[in-house]
Amino acid sequence: MINSILTFFKRSFASPAIRKKFLITAGILVAFRLAAHIPAAGIDRQNLQQLFVGSPLLSLLDVFSGGTLANFSIMALGLTPYINASIIMQLMTFAIPKLEELSKEGELGQEKINQYTRFLTVPLAIFQSFGMYALLRSQGIIGGLSPLALLALVVTMVAGTMLAIWMGELITEYGVGNGVSFLIFAGIVARLPVSFGRSSATVASENIFSIAIFAVLAVVIIGLIVYVNEAVRRIPINYARQSRSNLPGSNSNYIPLRVNQAGVIPIIFAVSLVLLPSMLGQFLSAVNNPSVQDFALKMSTAFNPQSAIYNILYFALVVGFTYFYTSVVFNPEKITENLQKSGAFIPGIRPGKQTTDYLKHVLNRITLVGAVFLGFIAILPSLLQSFLGVANLVIGGTGILIVVSVVLEVTREIEAQLVMKRYERFIS
Repeated sequence: MINSILTFFKRSFASPAIRKKFLITAGILVAFRLAAHIPAAGIDRQNLQQLFVGSPLLSLLDVFSGGTLANFSIMALGLTPYINASIIMQLMTFAIPKLEELSKEGELGQEKINQYTRFLTVPLAIFQSFGMYALLRSQGIIGGLSPLALLALVVTMVAGTMLAIWMGELITEYGVGNGVSFLIFAGIVARLPVSFGRSSATVASENIFSIAIFAVLAVVIIGLIVYVNEAVRRIPINYARQSRSNLPGSNSNYIPLRVNQAGVIPIIFAVSLVLLPSMLGQFLSAVNNPSVQDFALKMSTAFNPQSAIYNILYFALVVGFTYFYTSVVFNPEKITENLQKSGAFIPGIRPGKQTTDYLKHVLNRITLVGAVFLGFIAILPSLLQSFLGVANLVIGGTGILIVVSVVLEVTREIEAQLVMKRYERFIS
């Protein structure tokens, strides 16, 4: 296995184009991690670290900020406002006909929607900056700021978010993999040793049986994530035209339908929404009104990461977003149209509407498996904490899923480029 990994990297770096992509990605990640350690002014770092250690909610939010929130750096909000803006824009695409038409105009239309998403990110980042300030002030992490100092803090955090978005888009365009996922991946990997050390120390304080279960579950979860991410349902297709080759099977092919079409995007979307009630509760707790404070306490308790309501809602959102995002990235009508244009058909299925219905039926069935699996991975930390009594597992299955998915995505992309290079040499 080690030899195959070394061979893969050797083949990748042998290609100048892929080597350039690696170097660009590495440079951007280094810049991102350096910016993540530039602290914002007026923060008590020691009390901030203690607050994150004792709050699973904030620790989970830190995971999806790319590891920047725990340091309360200039990029403290990370990519959260952009993710929320992306959710809103995708929902508006289905609700507003003009946006729906724009989404069907190819790359130009998608670029316009991305531009609208960036515009929407700014007010969301401003709102979240004020909310984060109110939360930290209520916890005594930051003192009262003058209007000018508060404005400077908000502008700094908004600028940090836009800088993170720009870095992510640079990775997507010039590097390897999806930029947003890659930055979150970098944050998880950077804090993985600390989180693993805390989890191991907590488990070790229990008993040998808990340690054994913890180790076995870690291996099993990684194996399941790889298996589900690589699982494919192959739908055979035949071509009506006679192939020039008389080899058996030369007129046959298949459509690969992945069990997990959406990747890690549903979890990233779902966690951005499921954390809103808790964040709102934390924000309202600073209001000098007993009724509001009582309501904020009930909301924070109900949507605590260990509560049943939180986990049921989290699971439902992950399943819903999995179906939603799968419908965005996979269009059965377009696949059917492409099959008809190429003279292909699914054996036993009539071309046209019946093919579309068959693809939708198969896709819904396999997406259910992928959606339930993603939902289980999302609530896994709470289940493990209840079963083993292990705290500090906030990145748990979600963090492992993101890390494994990004690694597999990058590997597939590089393999595709290596195959393309071989074909180019063959043609030339």
